[in-house]
Amino acid sequence: MGVCRVYNLPITSISNSDHRKERRAHAPRLSPQRMSNARKVVIALGGNALQEPGSPATAEAQLEVVKNTCEHLAEISCRGYEIAIAHGNGPQVGRILLASETARDVTPAMPFDVCGAMSQGYIGYHIQQGLKYALNKRNKNIPVVSLVTQVVVEKNDPAFQNPTKPIGPFYSEEEAKKLMEEKGYIMKEDAGRGWRRVVASPIPRKIVELDSVKRLWDTTIVITVGGGGIPVIEHFDGTFEGVAAVIDKDLAAERLAEDVNADILLILTEVEKVAINFNKPDQKDLDHMTLIEAAQYVDEGQFAPGSMLPKVEAAIRFVRANPSKRAIITSLYKAVEALDGKAGTHVTFN
Repeated sequence: MGVCRVYNLPITSISNSDHRKERRAHAPRLSPQRMSNARKVVIALGGNALQEPGSPATAEAQLEVVKNTCEHLAEISCRGYEIAIAHGNGPQVGRILLASETARDVTPAMPFDVCGAMSQGYIGYHIQQGLKYALNKRNKNIPVVSLVTQVVVEKNDPAFQNPTKPIGPFYSEEEAKKLMEEKGYIMKEDAGRGWRRVVASPIPRKIVELDSVKRLWDTTIVITVGGGGIPVIEHFDGTFEGVAAVIDKDLAAERLAEDVNADILLILTEVEKVAINFNKPDQKDLDHMTLIEAAQYVDEGQFAPGSMLPKVEAAIRFVRANPSKRAIITSLYKAVEALDGKAGTHVTFN
């Protein structure tokens, strides 16, 4: 008999569905200070969970970062939470597209939606490896799978007229101007970190593979809506057509959290808490925001587009649709503490 670290839960060679029943039976009751008895969590991983700033943009370097990320995810799973994982793909899909375009004289360049699907596959593969290893170390035998996921967007979404979603690496202003001239890219400055290419970021309306996620939920940790999902237009005859865009992964994770009736939407990023007056002398880190307060801060322009803004918007959407539930925005390294109510910014209806 093995032992699942953290709560000392006995693990035996039982089926996955029985395993979850066993885990619920032995898990201690969480006090109100520890965020009640919430169990279903959709986790949105930020870019720092996949790649460290300054590290080489190689598959090997990404896998090492992902392995560390998965230690934190495994801890959450061991605490009795049922989880699904969403992730971004901005740098990765940018590099895939760049490689494809660079080699266009040798082999046809892949369209943007196909590059998005490719990024889902290789990022999901790394998370599968890292998380399965982290779970096995804790004697927890749960399958981990990646689901290539399409997400329906509206053809007439205004985002197609105003691209805002950063993809690919950071550039200096000089490099950005050169890319705009030579390749016709739309480049924008990204929250003081440099210049990046931007593409349309339409609102996610429907997860095509949702039924499969629900079927897998009770037995499997599913990695889904990777990179926000592959954006597709749904035609009247029921067919789908990929479009050149990147859906924000936080908004896609929110759509998923609503659809699977999650208790918590956990959005992980580089900072422990959301701040107002960010990078100013009067910066204030927030432990809690009500729905009204969060909306007010958005109206004030407190949060940078393409950075903290979509995270807060996703939290607002989730809490508005589920007044009895909460969203949490925090860092990967504070995720477990945040679920215990000891870290992060908690967004609630009141």
